[in-house]
Parts: sequence; structure tokens; C-alpha cells
Amino acid sequence: MYKQSFSRYRNASRGPSRNGSGRRQGGGRGRSAGFQDFSKFINKNPEDVIVEAFTPNIQINDLPLVSALKANIVKKGYTQLTPIQDQAIPLVMQGRDLIGVANTGTGKTAAFLIPFINKAYNDINQRVLIIAPTRELAQQINAEFRSFSQGMNLYSVLCIGGTNMFAQRRELSRVHNFLICTPGRVKDLTQRGWVNLSLYKNVVVDEVDRMFDMGFQNDIQFILGSVAKERQTLFFSATVSSDIEVLINKYLVQPEKIVMKQKTSSANIMQDIIRTSSQKEKMEVLHDMLIKEEFTKVLIFIKTKWNLAEIEVELKDRGFKVESIHGNKSQAHRQRSLSNFKENRIKILLATDVAARGLDIDNVSHVINYDLPATYEDYVHRIGRTGRANNKGVALTFV
Repeated sequence: MYKQSFSRYRNASRGPSRNGSGRRQGGGRGRSAGFQDFSKFINKNPEDVIVEAFTPNIQINDLPLVSALKANIVKKGYTQLTPIQDQAIPLVMQGRDLIGVANTGTGKTAAFLIPFINKAYNDINQRVLIIAPTRELAQQINAEFRSFSQGMNLYSVLCIGGTNMFAQRRELSRVHNFLICTPGRVKDLTQRGWVNLSLYKNVVVDEVDRMFDMGFQNDIQFILGSVAKERQTLFFSATVSSDIEVLINKYLVQPEKIVMKQKTSSANIMQDIIRTSSQKEKMEVLHDMLIKEEFTKVLIFIKTKWNLAEIEVELKDRGFKVESIHGNKSQAHRQRSLSNFKENRIKILLATDVAARGLDIDNVSHVINYDLPATYEDYVHRIGRTGRANNKGVALTFV
């Protein structure tokens, strides 16, 4: 896969150009700020990933879990714990507050679901609040909860934006142990008096750094200030900034900190840039790539939802089966598009950065940055949707 050449695309242009509207492309201030050194997007010789053998300290059968939960874990195909599960699950079961520093794809969802499902099964009065930064990640966590808790008479309510709030109110009136939500929606429900956060004595804030990136800092403070004072709190984050440290010091009690070795997410991804001289040529080059056999499952990132809508129409007019996810799509539409992509009913998914973090999509062959990301960190998160689970992948960036 990595021996293919993209040189004819990369040399298509030697500098910024203008599109039909007269706006400069590629070299103007703002759009490419911080990206003058395009060598950051080039890695033609990705490393072969050497997976170090990991021997967990505790085996699944040795965990003090109820038998129904153990059976569900095995049914899901688990043979041994991942490093973060091996360290986190025993600590959570001891009732400790926890900070888990780990990337997506490390098994952290199971690291908090397994011990809290066990806790709720043993004490039906336990309620667990799980907060995720995006609707898609919240749905993913909810799906994992249901598979881990199958047949255990434990129930969850999913409260996310873009869905009917009054339907969620009805769901909340039913018996449930887990509330899985996005921060804005649960804050809104609380302020309406439909959620009593003081009943929740177990709290998980997933992808805390992403919460801050998306401007949810005040919402998180509101939520953490409203849940039960005596509680167990878990934070998971890829990075821990000084702002997050302030939150930790305010809301966690003597937390244990687990830091997973950070894999260089780009090490096993062939990366290259593609230079084009105009928007028209850019679309033609994209077309030429998408008809190639090796582009089997392609995630294309586009900066704005308006530009995305135009490109989606253009690709469909050219005969491609393509779907999209962005902020203007209904939640039902976004979920349907994601499912179609995950289950290989379509091979091309267009997305704004809403999809760049937290989504676990198997076997993405290529990530294409049709528009430059805002920051290099965003770039790393985008291309991290390919080359997952120690597979190799390809990331191509138009400049």
C-alpha cells in the first residue's frame, strides 16, 4: 500500500491560488496559519508497529466481578485486559478517584464501565453519570454499556443534543442506573428540573481535554458542582493541561493517576501532501483517488459544513456513494451515516471535526484532509482515525 506514488498530485501546484470567488487558497493568513512547514504532513516510510507483549497483572477470571458480567466480557471476545483496564479496574473497584491519561483506542471505555456496572448490580441504588464531549461518543459508550450489562437488569438513558428532549424526559422518569450524556444537554435538563444530579454518586468525565477544546468548561463545572458531594469521580483525557489540573484539584479527592505510554499516532501512517492549483483541480484529484481500488474506506475531513454540503452534492453527481456527518445534520441522520460507514454499506464519509475524536471505526484505509485542520493537534486526531489497532493507514492532505 505504501509503495504507491502520489507525486503527480503533490506537484500539481507550486503555491497559493485563487478559486472562482477570488479568495486566496492555501497561502492566506488564518487558513494555513501554523502550517507553513508542510513537512509535518509527510511520512512516506511509516514504521512497522512492534507490539510489545503485555502481561496483565490480573486475569479477567480473577476480577471480583459478578458472574453475569464476566460472562458478558468473555462473550464480547475479551481474552485479557488492556494496560489501562489492568490498572484502572482494581482502583475503581476500591472506590478511588482516578485520572486516566490515555488516547482513544486503549480500552478506556471498558475500564470505567466494567467496575461501575458491577457496583450498580451489587447496589441497585447506585447511579452513574457519564459525560462525553460528542453525541457520537456518548452513543458509542451507551452501546458498550448495553453489551456489557446484557441480561443484568441494568438500564441506561442516553441524553444528547439533536434529539427530542421530551422523549428523554420520559426515559428519565423510568428506572435507570446509568445516565450517559453530552454536557450541554444534561445541563439543560437539570435546569428544567428533569434531572436531579445530586442523586448521582459516580461520575465519569471522558475526554476532558476535548471538553475544554469545545468550550464546555463552564458546563462541566456546573455539572460537577451539582452531583452528590460524596461521590467517586473519574477523569479520562489524552492530555492534562493546567486548566484541567485546576478542575482536578477542585473536584477530585486524592486521585490515583494512570498514565499510559502514548503511541505516536502517526508512526504507522503513510502521510503525504497533495498540491493543487485550484478548487476545480482539487476535486478532480480527489475523484481520481476515490476510484482507485486501494481506497476501500475513506474518511474525508472538510473545514465547514457549508463547504462539506457542496462537496457531498458534487461527489454524488459524479456517481459516488457518500454520506456525511456535521452539526446541521439531525442526530438520527448522523448516526445512520456512521452506521453505514462502519458496516461498509458506503465507503466514503465526509465529516467536519466533530468526527475527529473518540470515534472507533474499524479498517479506515485512508484519511483525506480536503481542508487543512486548524491546529497540528487537530491533524493528529484526524489522521488517528486510520492506522488503528496496530494496522497501517494512509493520510493525505491537500495544500
